[in-house]
Order: sequence, then C-alpha cells, then structure tokens
Amino acid sequence: VQLVQSGGGSVQAGGSLRLSCALSGITTDSVCVGWFRQTPGKEREEREGVAFIYIARGTTDYADSVRDRFIVSQDNAKNMVYLQMNSLKPEDTAMYYCAAVVGVRWLLRSQYEFDYWGQGTQVTVSS
Repeated sequence: VQLVQSGGGSVQAGGSLRLSCALSGITTDSVCVGWFRQTPGKEREEREGVAFIYIARGTTDYADSVRDRFIVSQDNAKNMVYLQMNSLKPEDTAMYYCAAVVGVRWLLRSQYEFDYWGQGTQVTVSS
C-alpha cells in the first residue's frame, strides 16, 4: 500500500487549497482515509485529525476546527482522495498527511489506528 500526496503550498487567509492523496495497492473499498495535520513545534503524537472518509459508504466526518470549511471527497475511478480547504486561516498552517487503514467497517479517527501514511505536504496560510 502506498499513499502519495500532492497539492498544498502557500495562500493568504481566506483562500483555498486542495490536497490530493493517491492510493495504490489497495484492492478493497473497506478503507478509511484520514487527513491529519501537525503544526510546527508539536510532536507527532499531537497530530490533529481533521477529516475522515470511509470509502465503501462515502461517509465523512470532520474536526470541529475545520467543519464547514474543509471537504473530503473520493474519486474511486482514480483511487484518489481529496481535501478541499476553503476559508483558510493562519491557524490552518501545518504539515498535512493523508493516512489509510484497510479492512475496516466504519470511520476511524485516531492516528494510531491508521497503518499507511503519505509523505506529507506543507500548507502555509498568511494573514
């Protein structure tokens, strides 16, 4: 299983960015994909899960900090998961990671439950 991320970059507050996560090596749709972020100065254990999607049903969930601003979506034909980030704030600045866990039956939210991780992509929001 491999997750390859793309997107991210720098934007002014109020702007939008889209992150992409390409999944390969997965042969089932019983997959939960999560987006996590790690802000500067925080340890890996303090990564915040911001958006989650269960591929088989398309169910989603969001952290309160991004609800109504971020949208997680899937393109099964392309084996892609996206994170559309709107109305970005300086506090959204972080390294963003997509992660996946295979063979599950519902949404998971703890980073410790995810087995596979992307390489990370930086998002910087200036005020």
